Amino acid sequence: MIKAKKSLGQNFLIDDLVLKTIVDSVEIKNKTILEIGPGTGNLTDYILNKNPKKTFVIEKDYELAEKLKIKYPNLLNIINKDVLHVDENLLFNEKAVVFGNLPYNISTEILSKWIVNLKDDFWFEVLVLMFQKEVADRIVANTNNSKYGRLSVLANWKLNIIKIRDIKPSSFKPKPKIDSSLLLFTPKKNFYKIKDPKNLEKITRIFFNNRRKMIKKPYNQIFNGDLRVLDKLKLDLNLRPQNLSPEIYLKLTQEYENLIS
Repeated sequence: MIKAKKSLGQNFLIDDLVLKTIVDSVEIKNKTILEIGPGTGNLTDYILNKNPKKTFVIEKDYELAEKLKIKYPNLLNIINKDVLHVDENLLFNEKAVVFGNLPYNISTEILSKWIVNLKDDFWFEVLVLMFQKEVADRIVANTNNSKYGRLSVLANWKLNIIKIRDIKPSSFKPKPKIDSSLLLFTPKKNFYKIKDPKNLEKITRIFFNNRRKMIKKPYNQIFNGDLRVLDKLKLDLNLRPQNLSPEIYLKLTQEYENLIS
């Protein structure tokens, strides 16, 4: 009997209908698969039944990783590491289909790490990821929405995002206290080129630090009141951070990079 470790944010998905929905959301046959946090292998069973070419799993919990070796002899490439310390670009030679029931306590950190480290040639074909609903709502939020913020801008920079469905706590063991959401991410063919994604993180952090206030102060903090950028982007300093589209934040980042280069 495996007991979920709260310290690792473990909630094992046990709902067969949800598990089937996840594997049916994308093509798996003859694909390279990466599963993040397989736990006891509930989703892994469904994945392997779809006849993938290769299946990699990243499981931080040593005890679970050892049990997976016994349960799936020679069927999995098991990486017993923290996903935050893995360079996915080095794992395989072709683009992977990625599944993840992400630990709630580091889900945004994982997604942000992947986006910031993305090369123009994506290492994945598609991501099918589980988040707590509150975080998923922030990821998919549009401009002028109260949930729209830094995560919305960053996630939508290089990725198209679709919500597949919401999932109730009863689908997990142990039951979390909140609802979850399943999101599907696919790479965009065209996106704004930024020299360093950390600059986008910096720009959005400064603007959204005071999300209820007008953008005049953060704008002046970054551009020292330079009217040329203001005129070029046709910005109204009376707007608030949630009123600016992801495109504007990307353009602001490009202007900032021009300023410091």
